[in-house]
Amino acid sequence: MDVDGGNKRVFQRLRGPPPDGRQQKVCFHWQAGRCNRYPCPFLHGEPPPPNANGMSSKRSHGSSDDSGFSGPRRNPNFSGSSTWGGVHGANKLIRKTEKLCNYWVQGKCSYGESCKYLHSWSVGDGFSLLTQLEGHQKVVTGISLPSGSDKLYTGSKDETVRLWDCQSGQCLAVINLGCDVGCMIVEGPWLFVGVPNFVKVWNTQTSGELSLTGPAGQVYALAVGNNMLFAGTQEGSILAWKFNAATNTFEPVTSLLGHSGPVVSFVVGANRLYSGSMDKTIRVWNLETLQCLQTLTGHTAVVMSVLCWDQFLLSASLDKSVKVWVATESGNLEVTYTHNEEDGVLKLCGMHDSQGKPILLCSCNNNTVHLYDLPSFAERGKIFTKQEVRAIEVGPGGLFFTGDATGQVKVWNWLPEAASSHPKIGGS
Repeated sequence: MDVDGGNKRVFQRLRGPPPDGRQQKVCFHWQAGRCNRYPCPFLHGEPPPPNANGMSSKRSHGSSDDSGFSGPRRNPNFSGSSTWGGVHGANKLIRKTEKLCNYWVQGKCSYGESCKYLHSWSVGDGFSLLTQLEGHQKVVTGISLPSGSDKLYTGSKDETVRLWDCQSGQCLAVINLGCDVGCMIVEGPWLFVGVPNFVKVWNTQTSGELSLTGPAGQVYALAVGNNMLFAGTQEGSILAWKFNAATNTFEPVTSLLGHSGPVVSFVVGANRLYSGSMDKTIRVWNLETLQCLQTLTGHTAVVMSVLCWDQFLLSASLDKSVKVWVATESGNLEVTYTHNEEDGVLKLCGMHDSQGKPILLCSCNNNTVHLYDLPSFAERGKIFTKQEVRAIEVGPGGLFFTGDATGQVKVWNWLPEAASSHPKIGGS
């Protein structure tokens, strides 16, 4: 695939309307490399980037069905889309010199406010840390908040699933599985947990429990689409089950073959299943026929995460890049923009801020989570953690959750806080 040529070709088709010619003052602080205002009333770069217009104004509630984070369309209308990447690098909020104070993390920095390093778990405006949930002893691999529930589920490689009360922030129960939790999702009343050689299933309403057999090795990814459950396995196969209401069981449907390495990431959108693998590829599956429609080969390392936003597919890899794919007139996906990071990318998650603007959360293996505006990739803020974040989940009313490799789960929210629209986790 001619990636560079494709970038330029589709980039031109996605370019928004030209600036209206109004004179705007360039931000003095931005020119000096130290503007930290959002939104800044002055211009960052010249000419100004086109207006973002590629996202529904609906807020995300952790579901791909009620926000702009949905499946790619096969034949998008390019003329209404915004320019990816904006003015490259011009809108960066975070300076590379910023660093978290390790002594502050350990609770023993003697410099206090005069310390030249950060004494905060985040930088940026518009969001804040609500509370921390302590209990897991190893990397958090799954976070799930059932729709309409005031209970949060988290899974970890410490071989446990924990149940948290959203009002008090207290741990209500610990389920000892005796094996690593590879992933976790919630669909309706069902909680699905991927473990070696099984998918554990709990009905959160009836407390019923099932074990789905078939996987060989660890289950790294789970997804639900077209009334089927899909599991990505260590051996590279994708197993599918369908729920039988008459018997109250999940029956095997088929096994999707094609990946030559473990399947570690899934996303469902537009009647497609997108699977990312350690074989460095993404496969596109038709959810009706369960046939592979296309194999995407743009990455040079494991594809850690895939995400659907509007008509685009976003993919993240340890090759230090986030790629944006769009469907051409023929229906095939090609790269339209590549965002490069300084470190490998572990996880992508999409949501909206308190103003309804689309935000991409991008976790890297340098113990940071970047928050970017879409489609410009202008940086809105950065979250710092003791170790890398492997799990991110979105909740209602501007809530979002991060789980890191130390076992710590942090709860964040976008400001202003809408107390009546979401459960308060550990709040007063």
